[in-house]
Amino acid sequence: MRNITHKQITLRTARAIGIIFCSPETIKLIEDQQLPKGNLFDVARAAAFLGAKATPQLLPHCHPVTIDGMDVEFEFLKEEAHHEYFNPEVFMRSGIVIMGEAKSIGRTGIEMEMLTGVSVAALEIYDMLKPVDTQLEIGSIKLLEKKGGKSDRKKYFSTPPTCAILVCSDSTAEGKREDKSGRLIQQMLSELNANVVHYKVVPDNKGLIQEQIREWVAEDVHFIFTTGGTGLGPRDNTVGAVQEIIERDADGITEAMRSFGQMRTPLAMMSRGVAGSIAQTLIVTLPGSSDGARESLEAILPAVFHARKMMKGGGH
Repeated sequence: MRNITHKQITLRTARAIGIIFCSPETIKLIEDQQLPKGNLFDVARAAAFLGAKATPQLLPHCHPVTIDGMDVEFEFLKEEAHHEYFNPEVFMRSGIVIMGEAKSIGRTGIEMEMLTGVSVAALEIYDMLKPVDTQLEIGSIKLLEKKGGKSDRKKYFSTPPTCAILVCSDSTAEGKREDKSGRLIQQMLSELNANVVHYKVVPDNKGLIQEQIREWVAEDVHFIFTTGGTGLGPRDNTVGAVQEIIERDADGITEAMRSFGQMRTPLAMMSRGVAGSIAQTLIVTLPGSSDGARESLEAILPAVFHARKMMKGGGH
């Protein structure tokens, strides 16, 4: 199965729909409650719930998820009520529309559970109607909407943010060590269509770090990510340097990074990361190790990009 341990735990939602076509006479039997197998929709709704819960057992690559809420509704097919969901030719027939919505808080989406739920509900209706209708047909099952995870990225920024990366390391500045974390940060930002306008290596010197950050703030770079100098070593000066010059703390960012990292390694508690703003620029300090930098960014991207709108007075 695909590794999803790097994903953030977020609210995931999905809406799906489907139709089971049947004759007008069958619909009349349903309305008059004259079906030989009894109540139709309550049983079909229960079947949808069971089908959704069994999805990981049916689909080999589907991760188990917690279904924190699910609702399934049934309506008779009508053009005035359902025209936005189906092509016009669908309304030349009669049938039952199955519509469901599910919610989950987790690392992966819940769309497959909702699609399975709609499909199993359609099969249950088929089974209950087959004694009275030989022309049943299931169709038009599709996902209407999913939210959470990658599908929400666009809401955090309307235009590509500009970013700068500051590698704070004595050994890298002296050419004794190759920078890996800074290049990894650059790659991760680029994958989100962020515009990395600056990349620079400086010694772990408080004055030089502050000077470079102030220069980029004056240039109105939207986001500055530093890497290195967040530990407990005698030359880990980055956090102190940034703390002295930021105007507003953004402790929630560092809390998210540390919590995310703590679920992967107990060493995350050693990080002294800091985040905050100067004017309309957000500065985030990241660990110097590649794993630490990657996990910290996984915890906050792309949501952290929303900070730019807030700093410009746009609110939440």
